Amino acid sequence: MARVTVEDCIEKVPNRFELVLLAAQRARGLSRGEEIRLDRENDKNTVVALREIAEDKVSLPVLRDGIIRSLARAPEPEPVDEEVLDLIPTDQNIFGLQDVSTEEEHAHMAENMSADEAAAIEAELGGRGRR
Repeated sequence: MARVTVEDCIEKVPNRFELVLLAAQRARGLSRGEEIRLDRENDKNTVVALREIAEDKVSLPVLRDGIIRSLARAPEPEPVDEEVLDLIPTDQNIFGLQDVSTEEEHAHMAENMSADEAAAIEAELGGRGRR
């Protein structure tokens, strides 16, 4: 019986590969509990799906849309490697190493620093050195 059903379906869907996809989509729908549009006659879901296609009981564009929707899932995010983490912007690699020393340490360093060294640091910081 299935062989005759396939031959009947070829008149509706000439491409056998597309027919297989459409029938499989409909059979999955029947397995999920969608309404059967003809007598089951003790046939399995795949044969029922082919018979429905052959007798124009289902809409082929609706089945095509269902196939597209089932394949259009968002991909799973890939795991992040350590190398990639190094490329992700952070405060440290955007602004460089931040000076976290205390004002006491600054005062002590300034006492031991020559005027030329202080001027060079001041110029490098662009006037942000003293607060």
